[in-house]
Amino acid sequence: MAKYANLSADEIRGHRMLVFRRTVSYIVLILVCIICIFPFVMLLVNTTKDTSTLKTTFSLLPGGDFVRNFTNAINETKVAVLHSMFNSLIVAVISCVTSVYIATLTAYGLYAYNFRLKKAAFVFIMVILMVPTQVSALGFVEMMDAWGIKDSFIPTLASPAVFFFIKQYMESSLPLEIVEAGRIDGGHEFYIFNFVVMPILKPALAVQMIFQFVASWNNYFLPQLLMDNSSENATLPLVVASLQAEAYLTDLGEIYMILGFAIIPLIVVY
Repeated sequence: MAKYANLSADEIRGHRMLVFRRTVSYIVLILVCIICIFPFVMLLVNTTKDTSTLKTTFSLLPGGDFVRNFTNAINETKVAVLHSMFNSLIVAVISCVTSVYIATLTAYGLYAYNFRLKKAAFVFIMVILMVPTQVSALGFVEMMDAWGIKDSFIPTLASPAVFFFIKQYMESSLPLEIVEAGRIDGGHEFYIFNFVVMPILKPALAVQMIFQFVASWNNYFLPQLLMDNSSENATLPLVVASLQAEAYLTDLGEIYMILGFAIIPLIVVY
C-alpha cells in the first residue's frame, strides 16, 4: 500500500480500475492472438508429419518427417511448386512496385496541381474503386485474349485503392511549400517527385507495397480466368487450388509442405 500513500480514495479507485481494464484488455488480445496464430502453427507442425499420423492423431508436437515432406514437395513432378512460386514472386514484385509508384504519381498530380478537370478525375477514379473486379472481369479477359497475352504474366499496373490512401496521406503529411521550395531551387518535376516527395511518403508507401504484394501473391480470381492450372505461367494459388480440385496428391504431409511454401513469403514480407 506504500504506492497509494499520497493518493486520495478516488485516485486509488481510478488507478485500480485502470489496472483492471488493462489486464482484461491484455487477456482478450492474447486470446485473439492465439486464435489467429493457431492455424499457422498447426500448418507448420503438420509439415513435419506423415500421412498416417495426420489421419489418426492430433498433436501440437512436431514429427520427424519434415525433410521427407520437403524433398517430396521440391521433387514433385505433378505439381510445379518452385516454378509456380517463382511466377508468383515475379508478378507480386512487379505489381507492388508499379501499382504503388503509378498510384502515387497520380495522387501527386491531383494533389499538387490545379487544372480544370481535377475534381472530375478524382470522382472518376473513386467510381472505378467502387466497381467490383467481378463486374469488369469478363471484358478484361476478352481484351487480353484479343491482344494475344491471355496466358502470360499480367501484373497490376494501377490501383484506385492505393491512389486514395496515398492522396489522403499526402493531404496530412506533405506541405506544398516543400514542393514550391524544390521548384525555386531549380528541380524539375520528376526530380522533386522522386527525391523530395517520395521520401516523405515512405511510411505510406511501405504499407501499400506490403498490401499490394500480399494481394497479388494471393490473387486467384483473375489468374484462374486467364490461364490453366497446367500452364507454365501458372501462379502458386492456382497450383494450391489444384491440390484439392484435381486430387493430384494423396500424401498429406507433402500437401501441408506445399501450403507452407505458399505462406512463408507472406510472413517474411510482413
